[in-house]
Amino acid sequence: MTNTLDGSTRNGVDTAALFATREAVKAAPQAAQFQFRVHNEWVTGTHSRGTLHDFYGVGAERTHERSFTFDADHPAVLTGRDNGPTPTEFVLYALAACLTAGLANIAAARGVRLTSVRSTIAGDIDLNGILGLDPGVRNGYQNITVRFTVSGDASPETLRALVEQSRKRSAVYDVITNQVPVQIEVDTE
Repeated sequence: MTNTLDGSTRNGVDTAALFATREAVKAAPQAAQFQFRVHNEWVTGTHSRGTLHDFYGVGAERTHERSFTFDADHPAVLTGRDNGPTPTEFVLYALAACLTAGLANIAAARGVRLTSVRSTIAGDIDLNGILGLDPGVRNGYQNITVRFTVSGDASPETLRALVEQSRKRSAVYDVITNQVPVQIEVDTE
């Protein structure tokens, strides 16, 4: 963990930049509009490869400093070749990463030095839904459990409150727990 390096960096978070970003968005709300993108291509079977490079934010098209490539697949027991995590595992990872990033930012903003943050996220899926065997079973997770172990220079109550605030502000938690409209468009060649 990165601790305070100067007056504005705590937990690896540049708090001056964090507060400046918040104030800039407050002054110009249109700057808050972002669109993130994933470009995905089928490889074979249940294996696909996604690339993340471009996005829109702060009023302009932008790119990451480098491209990120991820493979997704299913394990052999689910007709795949295990070339990568399942898409549903990426959802769990996205939740873990979002909650952890939020926790680090919120703790830094409140002057709390974190020394360790670990989480385990488990999701329960019933294949009867995905396989179309029981229309009463949903295709996705029936339940997700998040378990954090957090230590830092604050009381247990404060650390729990930081995790709760991260949950309240987590974009991924919101996506998972609220119905997000999804449009699917198909072009053919």
